[in-house]
Amino acid sequence: MRALTRRLGHGRWFARAMSALVPLDRLVGRLTRGRVVALGLVPSMLITTTGRKSGVPRQNPLLYVRDGDSFVVVGSNWGKTAQPAWALNLLADPTATVTLKGTDLPVRATLATGAERERLWQLLVAEWPAYETYVERAGGRDIRIFRLAPDA
Repeated sequence: MRALTRRLGHGRWFARAMSALVPLDRLVGRLTRGRVVALGLVPSMLITTTGRKSGVPRQNPLLYVRDGDSFVVVGSNWGKTAQPAWALNLLADPTATVTLKGTDLPVRATLATGAERERLWQLLVAEWPAYETYVERAGGRDIRIFRLAPDA
């Protein structure tokens, strides 16, 4: 099932359908305390950021990859031209909480640049090859990559 999902991930219809299901995924993730996100098809977490305008906590399901003790996430927004709100929230306030398998973990986000960004991009694409398609769809917009390190 995972291999099929990874293949389907390139389709524009898939991105639209999944984007429309984000509110349901967010609800399921919240109800299960992050134990079930993205139907368990890809490594996923809930991230809670602080709204940059509202100051209200905002929770979103995200695919992630591990890099040491950190999590790596990408603001692809399914290939849309607009930046995802959670990424803009992290730029305004890099503190966040990750909920993974029922555990809340405070993290601090840093924007990946240069050689580190390229290395992390390769990890992300290995997990979700459709990210390459999302870059094309986004029309060259800068797709931001964040490292979420545990906040001691």
